[in-house]
Amino acid sequence: MTPRLALHAMTKTYSGNTVLHGVDLTVLPGEVHGLLGENGAGKSTLLNILCGVIASDGGSIEIDGKLVSISSPREAAQAGVAMIHQELQQVPELTVAQNIFLGAAKRRAGGLFVDRAAQEAEARRLLQPLDPAIDVTAPVRDLRVAQRQIVEIAKALRANARIIAMDEPTSSLTPKEFERLVQVIGGLAASGVSIIYVSHKMDEVFRLCQTATILRDGKLISQVPIPATPVRGVIELMVGRELATATHQSFATDKVLLRVKGLTRGTAVLDAGFDLHAGEVLGIAGLVGSGRTELMRLIAGVDRADAGVVEVAGKPVPGHSPRARIKAGLGLVPEERKRDGIIRQRPVSSNIGLPSMREFSRLGIIRSARLKARSEELMREVNLRPLDVTRPIGSFSGGNQQKVIIGRWLASDTRIFLFDEPTRGIDVGAKAEIYDLIEGLAREGRAVIVVSSELPEVMRVSDRVLVMREGRISADLGPGQITESAIARAAIPA
Repeated sequence: MTPRLALHAMTKTYSGNTVLHGVDLTVLPGEVHGLLGENGAGKSTLLNILCGVIASDGGSIEIDGKLVSISSPREAAQAGVAMIHQELQQVPELTVAQNIFLGAAKRRAGGLFVDRAAQEAEARRLLQPLDPAIDVTAPVRDLRVAQRQIVEIAKALRANARIIAMDEPTSSLTPKEFERLVQVIGGLAASGVSIIYVSHKMDEVFRLCQTATILRDGKLISQVPIPATPVRGVIELMVGRELATATHQSFATDKVLLRVKGLTRGTAVLDAGFDLHAGEVLGIAGLVGSGRTELMRLIAGVDRADAGVVEVAGKPVPGHSPRARIKAGLGLVPEERKRDGIIRQRPVSSNIGLPSMREFSRLGIIRSARLKARSEELMREVNLRPLDVTRPIGSFSGGNQQKVIIGRWLASDTRIFLFDEPTRGIDVGAKAEIYDLIEGLAREGRAVIVVSSELPEVMRVSDRVLVMREGRISADLGPGQITESAIARAAIPA
């Protein structure tokens, strides 16, 4: 069978640093092909070359056996290539139909005016097999993330894409929405469309993909048949080492470090209360929309509570601002890391010093050398790679960005860490490092709360698990009670 896509010896170098070393990639018609590797392995660079976002320094591209030249996104679209980015490339204020025809509007006779009726009719036709419930006249901002992804798929089909690359498409989806995406991908593959699927979630890869190409440090490591390859074998090819089997170790004490009483905000969080002990890791589970993130934001002072009290070491925290909570020793590692957790263009050291800049300044002037030295010390502790605190944080992988945010709170002597989806978009190797960091915080006597949509993650890191349902804490599971079935029973409304 002639491959739908064949990349040959793709090479790319930035400022003397080679990020792709002659990589090959072959995808068959109708195949769902996994592209796997740790953050920084070269996956995004390879896909950006395929989609015309950046130019390669060497190599060639064949589509359906014909050599093609792709030097821009427009040329990629003309060649039948589309990419659905993790951060969707849409105009929220425009309608579904307008986004589907973005850059390729249908015109009335004469070409002066957009034919909205024709666009909407065509958009409905494209969405019919994908999700006919989507209103093509609704602004995209009103759609759920899963529906917005479907709109991007419809846009790719409008351009007659034969190859669709999907970058972490399920990072913000509920299990039900993932099942819908599985059906859509299956339908696309059955129609002959080739899918390149990038994900750090091995259960998804083994559910969807027939074959996977594995990259490490910009080099092709292997192309493996997924059904015949053990999950552990795939992971070890990705990280280049054998992963130790980790077990949870508890450092919880009887000392109450954080007490939450009657915390309420509208219907999002209703009368939440619990104790958190020094050395304890408390997991919070529940369905998307159950109030988990809203509870974390209330505790951190990001949102103002309608009622309730937050106490640290037996003393109520005055005020409802982030500043007051930071001063009391609380630090939030937010769910939306890129939007809420970092200033992408600023160096690592500046991002570390954000909540504690007064400690690194004198008479209003930042003592850069002192900040840099402290940042290097902290980043050495959390194993930042590469160890360069002068680089913009946006140039680091997701796992390394998370390490910087953790270092930020270490710099301000935080006692209570609030992690909201700590490993979203992070590869398996970096996940293990984040788990070790969380355990290390508990070992030092700090207290940790972890919100996660991944039940194995909650069970891996937690001493105790709170389950939320419709804004309320529906269960408090202690050692010996934490099972997937127990969490599911408490999370799902009767």
